[in-house]
Amino acid sequence: MSADGGPIDLAASGLLDGLDGPDREAREDLLRGLLERGATLDELKAAVAEDRLVLLPVERVLGGRLTAAEVADRAGVPVQQLRRVWRALGFAAPETDEAAFTEDDVAAAESLKAFLDAGLPEDALLEIARVLGEGTARLSATITGAFADTFLEPGDTERDVALRFAAMAKELLPLMSPVLGAALAGHVREAARRGIISRTEREHGQVATAEDVVICFADLVGFTSLGGEVGAQELGMVARRLSELATEVSSPTVRLIKTIGDAAMFISTDPGTTVSAALELVEAFSKADLPALRAGIASGPAWSRAGDWFGQSVNLASRVTGAARPGSVLCTHEVRDAAPDEFLWSSAGRFRLKGVDGTVSLYRARPLEEGREPRRRRGGRSRRQASS
Repeated sequence: MSADGGPIDLAASGLLDGLDGPDREAREDLLRGLLERGATLDELKAAVAEDRLVLLPVERVLGGRLTAAEVADRAGVPVQQLRRVWRALGFAAPETDEAAFTEDDVAAAESLKAFLDAGLPEDALLEIARVLGEGTARLSATITGAFADTFLEPGDTERDVALRFAAMAKELLPLMSPVLGAALAGHVREAARRGIISRTEREHGQVATAEDVVICFADLVGFTSLGGEVGAQELGMVARRLSELATEVSSPTVRLIKTIGDAAMFISTDPGTTVSAALELVEAFSKADLPALRAGIASGPAWSRAGDWFGQSVNLASRVTGAARPGSVLCTHEVRDAAPDEFLWSSAGRFRLKGVDGTVSLYRARPLEEGREPRRRRGGRSRRQASS
């Protein structure tokens, strides 16, 4: 409704500019529907100006009805604490009187209070929230991209897309909750199976900060320059194949820690299975006619924090990867010495690696026999950064 109580003149407001025929009719129908459901003229103008009108119905389906103060009051937590967690999750802190929260946020805030009441420090909770925010932001982008690729149809009008995607958000998004819950429980279960709490750790009441591990990075050679030669869709396909193949070669023994675009990172306690997984991954890329992959492996103490790993041995593995030739798996002498008879080893020479004192002897690993799988498949690799 306009200021005088009559219907809003959408044409006069500029919201139909540049459209005619079916496209104009579809937008007008969509705008009228949004106005009837409570959208304001300013909200519609902003959505059109930012070219997100087709997703405005999704925003409204998922939109909040409660303020931060209302959520905090119902959950029994301080409002400033709620805002800190919200920011840690990766969201802009809403204004005090902004209705940006939902009933689901009330349930989440109640869980937050339960964690704090159980003795979890707020800084630990904020770290969990940051990791959760990073992961779910990536998951959200993947889900929305998959939905768009699947359900966007040639010739769709704005109204078609808006109504279809709003319906999917309402019906399909809740189906993700059981999947997320099961995935979280499964990963915690696997972490419990891998975890060992020693007598010393029990006596001190603190888990040891460092572990002796094998770190493997694998990256795509020339991925950055490839971006100037192929389209975004093909580039995304290559990155997706890296993630898929890295997942396939991983195992409980050789864990895939992360993939970031052109690289993957693995952690293990077994040098032999790590080298085997690296060889398998490099070979899989070669057989699939994908850009060349290379891998670097080192071992030593490393620290796990927030799902990632840190330390000099991690940096060394990254540098070794950067020194590897396309299609090769390069290892430090510690890795070679831990599995001397499982692979064919050849000296690659001594290297000066950035951030590493002195020179480092590196060795190339190959399968024992041409055409024969080395040992057993497992996983390992990641991001690069070696420079001599």
